[in-house]
Amino acid sequence: MDQTLIAQAVSALSTIVIGVFGCVAWFWLSNLALDAVLPSRGPKIGRNLALAAMIRPWLFLGPAVVALGVYLVYPIFVSLWLSFHDSRGETFVGLANYRWLMADGKFHESLRNNALWLVVVPTLATLFGLVAAALTDRIRWGNVAKSFIFMPMAVSFVGAAVVWKFVYDYRGEGQAEIGLLSALVTALGGTARAWLTVPGWNSFLLMVVLIWIQTGFAMVILSAALRGIPEETLEAATIDGATPLQIFFRIKVPQIWGTIAVVWTTITITVLKVFDIVLTMTNGQWGTQVMANLMFDWMFRANDAGRASTVALVIMALVTPIMVWNIRTANREMQG
Repeated sequence: MDQTLIAQAVSALSTIVIGVFGCVAWFWLSNLALDAVLPSRGPKIGRNLALAAMIRPWLFLGPAVVALGVYLVYPIFVSLWLSFHDSRGETFVGLANYRWLMADGKFHESLRNNALWLVVVPTLATLFGLVAAALTDRIRWGNVAKSFIFMPMAVSFVGAAVVWKFVYDYRGEGQAEIGLLSALVTALGGTARAWLTVPGWNSFLLMVVLIWIQTGFAMVILSAALRGIPEETLEAATIDGATPLQIFFRIKVPQIWGTIAVVWTTITITVLKVFDIVLTMTNGQWGTQVMANLMFDWMFRANDAGRASTVALVIMALVTPIMVWNIRTANREMQG
């Protein structure tokens, strides 16, 4: 076991070192080659400098563009092609996979759950982040509080799911409860239950995990936006007799509304792709299925590339317009 851990550590360290030095070597050698081909001297110095200025950015962007093409654009076309074929990607089946999707009960369940996640998680995470940003900026130990609120962002979704699975743990009658929720309910005179198996409520319990993680992200972005509001505006409102609540809702929130929208849509995109939490905590059972987990089930459990690709394309169709709107809004915020 120790040897395996050492081998994994060496492999990870080697990857980091090779990646960092590989990038440095690429940038240095590509610049060196460009300067050799288009030297900044001689009778064609003007032309060379102009061409070098056009080419140089693409030397830096080139590896990223290639990686995006291989790992993002190419899979889209492959998924589209597979969605019109059978489970092994060999026989053309036309729209059969799409007809199956429209009639599949699990897809309907995942669609309803994703819609519920979209309503609850972005709204509450953004709201809690905004409240945390506003309150922590008004107290002396605000930076310490922000650190604790942001800390869940450093935890992977799987790690967070494992932590919260212990919170929701249920041991059964006659056994001491180690789950925080079960212990709390029992201490208050209630009856502990297998919380993650309770239809309806279990989806909300899963949402709590993502809200817990994303609140820190929302807080950091919105805190920076709040600090960007001119002090003169706030001082003028105070002199005019505005209360702190009036200043917050009538001055601060309207001025950072664009940032709030960007945060909300960013979390929305994360919600549409939510997978790790559901897989780790319930595996989509007891009415908690979501689209990303459904895609995983068909691809790696049922070995049906056609149906899995069809679900993947639905997820992409839902994410893309929100992502485009998010980018445009963020660009307007930066330009404004």
